[in-house]
Amino acid sequence: MKTPVSRYRSLLSAYLRPQSKRVAALGVLLVSTLVLELANPWILREFIDRAMLGAPLSSLTVLALIFLGVALATQLVSVGETYVAENVGLTATNQLRSDLTLHALRLDPSFHSTHTPGELIERVDGDVATMGNFFSRFIVQILGNAILLAGVLALMYTIDWRVGLAMTFFVVVTILLVNKTRDLAVPYWKSARQASADLFGFLEERLSGTEDIRSSGAIEYTMNRLHERSRSLLSKERRASIIGSTSGSVTSVVFTVGTAIALGLGVTLFQAGAITLGTVYLIFSYTESLRRPIDQITRQLQDLQQAGASINRVGDLLAVKSTILDGNGPDLPTGPLSMEFDRVSFGYNAEEPVLQDISFALKPGETLGVLGRTGSGKTTMTRLLFRLYDPQQGQVRLGGVDLRDTRLNSIRQHVGMVTQSIHLFHASLRDNLTFFDRTIPDGRIIEVLDDLGLGDWYRSLPKGLDTKLAPGGNTLSAGQGQLVAFARVFLIGPGLVILDEASSRLDPATERHVERAVDKLLQERTAIVIAHRLATVQRADFILIMEDGRIVEYGARRQLLDNTVSRFSALMRTGMMAEVLA
Repeated sequence: MKTPVSRYRSLLSAYLRPQSKRVAALGVLLVSTLVLELANPWILREFIDRAMLGAPLSSLTVLALIFLGVALATQLVSVGETYVAENVGLTATNQLRSDLTLHALRLDPSFHSTHTPGELIERVDGDVATMGNFFSRFIVQILGNAILLAGVLALMYTIDWRVGLAMTFFVVVTILLVNKTRDLAVPYWKSARQASADLFGFLEERLSGTEDIRSSGAIEYTMNRLHERSRSLLSKERRASIIGSTSGSVTSVVFTVGTAIALGLGVTLFQAGAITLGTVYLIFSYTESLRRPIDQITRQLQDLQQAGASINRVGDLLAVKSTILDGNGPDLPTGPLSMEFDRVSFGYNAEEPVLQDISFALKPGETLGVLGRTGSGKTTMTRLLFRLYDPQQGQVRLGGVDLRDTRLNSIRQHVGMVTQSIHLFHASLRDNLTFFDRTIPDGRIIEVLDDLGLGDWYRSLPKGLDTKLAPGGNTLSAGQGQLVAFARVFLIGPGLVILDEASSRLDPATERHVERAVDKLLQERTAIVIAHRLATVQRADFILIMEDGRIVEYGARRQLLDNTVSRFSALMRTGMMAEVLA
């Protein structure tokens, strides 16, 4: 397990190294700002001393103009430093968001079943946003301000060794106190970020179920739970903020004492004739200059307290590894795929098997109809074919290739599925049909829509393929949404098609309309048809009936139909499909 320091180092290395030129430019700009800030007090000291000695106005005017020029240059360089720092921070955080999103998408379904989308949004967006300063300024400002600190102390020694020694002691004490208090708030900020994630998760879950909440009269209950989570977030963030401000309070008190010491030394040395009045000002100015690097370092450490909690949470997410590892063997062959389950056993929980010793095989181009009660393992079987899970025992092979050996992308390209539940994006019709694959030509998309009987509907849309669908596809009927899902599979052109009662949501007229398209889809493809109605499996070559995770009947559809003692024959005679679903 990585330590916090190693996590900080690995994140900085991963997301700042590609921006090495920008980071170097940021360092140059910061050092330039520091040098210019150190120069102006020297100019003012010279101005004061010359004025006290009655120097001519022209000489003082030159010094005043130099002072203004340096001040203007300081502001310009500071603007440039801010611009570059923001670019560095935003580039790093955007890349981290992208990496986290991709990582989350690749995690096992079991992970997503225990983490709400709202919680993941808070990790990917909220936590990463908190880390913006960590990427853009943390290292550069820590190093830059450390250089400024050393430079100011060195200049103090050139003024008088006693002043330098006193200020060195003051800085050491201040840094020790800051270091002592810097990590106090990290666990509190981590708790606050988790409370924020819980709130986002609650909001996402409840807002996605507004109709059920309103119809069941659960609005008051929902609002009470929302208030509870909001109060928890307020309490934890307030506690973290109060504890996190300890370092700043300590620094303010110590600097008040430091300023008093500096003025006392300056006055004493001036009265002794050891320094000029301008040098007294210089001592005071440089003491104040010490405030900035220590304040900046303190602020960076306070920001690190908040970022540290987010870094830990992001690190925890990145540390979660998928159990489904990409294979490096051969890709699946093109065309219709053979399929084989070889003594496959699987359970989402190892102690509770869902599939037990499943064995059957299909030749390329054959269609299998699968029947069984709810919970018998039909859908689990299809999840293994997509390799969302790996079996605990046995092998699943497509085209003679063990799915654990081939690349995941190859499986996605050669296996297509249509289910009862269709997810539509708040995006254009084109993107919903192609899953954002711009290599598919519009002509091919329109051809598929015509084949499915969606041509007239498509042509009635105000912007055709560019028409943006409502979130969740709310503007589409159930039949239209189902046909869009069929079109997706047509456009992929897979060698294996899985239909999980894909026409169950269609009205009879629409279902009859889509039957022709289904027949075309299954031509020269291997298919699995999970059915809840007997009519759905009439096109199947083989029938498989499951019960409690086991195959209780398997064979050619015609042979089972002719066998008067087979379960399938009995179902067809009685038409009692409810027995399968009960």
